[in-house]
Amino acid sequence: MDEFVRLPVIQPVVEQPKNRKPDWLRVKLPVGKEYANVRKIVDENKLHTICESGNCPNMGECWGAGTATFMILGNVCTRSCSFCAVATGRPNEYDTDEPRRVAEAIKTMGVKHAVITSVNRDELKDRGAAIWHETVVLIKQLSPQTTIETLIPDVKANWEALEVMISAGQEVVSHNMETVGSLYRMVRPQAKYDRSLEQIRRTKEYGQRTKTGIMLGLGEKKEEVYQAMDDLAANGLDILTLGQYLQPTKRHIEVAEFIHPDLFAHYREEGLRRGLKYVESGPLVRSSYHAERHVHV
Repeated sequence: MDEFVRLPVIQPVVEQPKNRKPDWLRVKLPVGKEYANVRKIVDENKLHTICESGNCPNMGECWGAGTATFMILGNVCTRSCSFCAVATGRPNEYDTDEPRRVAEAIKTMGVKHAVITSVNRDELKDRGAAIWHETVVLIKQLSPQTTIETLIPDVKANWEALEVMISAGQEVVSHNMETVGSLYRMVRPQAKYDRSLEQIRRTKEYGQRTKTGIMLGLGEKKEEVYQAMDDLAANGLDILTLGQYLQPTKRHIEVAEFIHPDLFAHYREEGLRRGLKYVESGPLVRSSYHAERHVHV
């Protein structure tokens, strides 16, 4: 009888799910008494938060500490950025009573540092600047001890509107670049890299503390990140946040790469070396993360 030939056992290949999140991106679900209290106040005042609309991974941590980032001028954006979970379309008429409700909610919550942001309202002649100004003024009136960061949209070179937005008494003015210059057409098709740089420069020239955020993992090269840092430093930026892009839905641009925490640490050191005053860099960092630390930079 012929001997059997023993063939090597071939183990089946188990493919990892595409773009599976690494362990360093795991976050806990939002729970706790303080989180529930913030949610109750937001819901009762019919307010929008970028924490919810933007699917922020830090919502549990921030809301658990009794803080939130409020989004004014509705929750429908006139832009169609490929990374953003906020709804795109034709917004309704804005609510003129919104500034009062935001200010009262912040007072009720006892917020020490508030971050205010908004959707883009390109259809408005003043880009919503009047509502921006009134919101900050009312917060300061009702909660004079509260410091404020305003995360403002691209004003499309309406510099008069920009001055109204940034002149209400806030401590920090942020405008997110979102990505490096070469990816703008794909990531922010209705924005311009140089125009956003100019907006930051004009904000600094007005005398404000300036801040921006960039997402990593969209396909950018290291040299492009360095170039963005140099461009931002040259245009008067004080504070830079760097975080991992996470695809909010299958309809949005895919993650090209999950950046390791060690590289985020390297980018932080590079940013400081290139002249930026403060760099918050990590996989879960978002533009409003630890925002209270940026007031005195």
